[in-house]
Amino acid sequence: MNNKQKAGLNILYTAWWLKTIMSKELKEYGLTHEQYNVLRILKGKNPEPLCVKDIASRLIEKSSNVPRIIDRLENKKLVTRTVSPADKRETLIGLTKSGIGVLEASTAKINTIFDAVLPMENNEAGVLNDLLEKFRLNEV
Repeated sequence: MNNKQKAGLNILYTAWWLKTIMSKELKEYGLTHEQYNVLRILKGKNPEPLCVKDIASRLIEKSSNVPRIIDRLENKKLVTRTVSPADKRETLIGLTKSGIGVLEASTAKINTIFDAVLPMENNEAGVLNDLLEKFRLNEV
């Protein structure tokens, strides 16, 4: 195994490790990793709602079942659904005040965990970010 292959495996292993840590912490808030990702995407456009297609295109895990995730978030009163006034076939998803509160609390916890488990200085994290972005230049 050469260093490039080892780096690829290290990235996969590290991603799985971080996801496992995050999932454990998010469970405290009744969220899955995918639900947390949807809430973060919605927060990025808040107070404007987003259509399901736009949410799906921004997810980390492209194979996620977005309507099912939104159903669960809606049942928890963290998001709302409305019909688009411009296109009645389109459903718009927005954050509720509860959704914002859960997202802020869970993000604070995740940030604390990341600070504890990622043993690097800010400039080292910048170098790692640059390398990972270079790695994904040919992303399809």
